Amino acid sequence: MTETAPSNWNVPNILTIIRIVLVPVMLVVLFLDPTDATMRIIATGIFAVAMITDFADGTIARKYNLVTDFGKLWDPIADKALTGAAFVALSILGELPWYFTVIILVREWGITWLRDSLKKRGTIMAANSGGKAKTVTQTVALLLFLLYLPGLPGPLQVFAWLAMWAALILTVITGLEYIREARRATKRAAEPKRAMPEEA
Repeated sequence: MTETAPSNWNVPNILTIIRIVLVPVMLVVLFLDPTDATMRIIATGIFAVAMITDFADGTIARKYNLVTDFGKLWDPIADKALTGAAFVALSILGELPWYFTVIILVREWGITWLRDSLKKRGTIMAANSGGKAKTVTQTVALLLFLLYLPGLPGPLQVFAWLAMWAALILTVITGLEYIREARRATKRAAEPKRAMPEEA
């Protein structure tokens, strides 16, 4: 008997939609008064809630077999939109050098395109620890910067910058690893499908 595909209107997909909706809300709050502590805390809270939905939707989808084509398409888009918006906003406000934002966004969207291209050629990707560490460091760094870095205690500012540099370095390293794996996949195109690191 053929298994019925899960409906697109399920909890994981609703969480993904909520995350997408929260992106412009976060930006509006952030730009209303970038130097107001209350507004920065609210914007940071919105970002934190959105990131929690990122963890929750994937976990629920896998646990209860609610994976859908909608989720496969929009979940990574929602992830990149959220973190990308935060990076761009911080650079517009002059709180984060643009080279951080440009390097990270080029890597994120470039690897997303590469991953999708390889999938179309039959190469299945699996999550790896490097990608997960990159995501965690990006999240920590963005949370601290969104709180309004100049208003943080000195030691916390230092930690925030260390986290941001760690995020940048891990982003580049994992991106290069993807490119290396893509070349290997191209060479063994005639072989059976093999798993590759995914967490973009």
